[in-house]
Amino acid sequence: MIGGLGNQLFQYATARALALRNGGAVKLDVSGFEAYGLRRYELDAYPIEASLATAQDLAAFETQSPPAGTFGRIMRKLRPPARIYREPHFHYDQQLASQLLPIYLDGYWQSERYFVEAADQLRRDLTPREPLDPDNAALAHEIEAVEAVSLHVRRGDYVSNAHTNAYHGVCSLDYYRAAIALIRQRVGAPHFFVFSDDHDWTRENLRLDGPATYVTANPADRGFRDMQLMARCRHHVIANSSFSWWGAWLNPSPDKIVVAPKGWFVSQDNDTRDLLPTGWIRL
Repeated sequence: MIGGLGNQLFQYATARALALRNGGAVKLDVSGFEAYGLRRYELDAYPIEASLATAQDLAAFETQSPPAGTFGRIMRKLRPPARIYREPHFHYDQQLASQLLPIYLDGYWQSERYFVEAADQLRRDLTPREPLDPDNAALAHEIEAVEAVSLHVRRGDYVSNAHTNAYHGVCSLDYYRAAIALIRQRVGAPHFFVFSDDHDWTRENLRLDGPATYVTANPADRGFRDMQLMARCRHHVIANSSFSWWGAWLNPSPDKIVVAPKGWFVSQDNDTRDLLPTGWIRL
């Protein structure tokens, strides 16, 4: 497990679906967070069907490849490779579904195709265990009373961290303007609920020209609540972010409109053909 909440959800969902398919259990290796200052483990907010892997559990797998050369060949003979399965590329890997347990998964697995058959179970797993606090309950009530559209603007380290910016980039104002215009064409009386880590920017730059609520009830370490509120909206405008991907996906409505950016990364190295579910609109 590594990355922010959206990445953690992809990793859990893929493992959970594989476990359900094979009658197995999920154990999460969270040891990577010990030296990872950017994010923390966040799935403890959910009643997930998984336990944390112990050192004894992990000892069954060798997560470092043996060295090259003669010494490495000797090690491989003495200790055959454990069942470690590393994500071979960004798009959907059809070989994963046929893997047998036990297995150690290493990757991000960013496609609904890994777990779509377990969608109903996953939406139950990923309903936060604690009830909404009063501020979030009031927002949920407002969302349910209108034609709510979640709009997510991801900035933060996408702007402040040069390496992250060069890899991910940020969605342009032109994208948001086009997405808002499309929503207005297809949805009567939309009410936008704006989720962001930079509301100063959203207030200054977005021109919503209609009912809008800027969701500021939750600090950064309560992102799961923002995601929960996103999922209660009827339609979605997402950023190039796994966080808002999940906010849209957790909405079970077959009638939802989801608008997503065509460019998910600055680089074209990653093949994103399987990133967005069928029916989501790329702009």
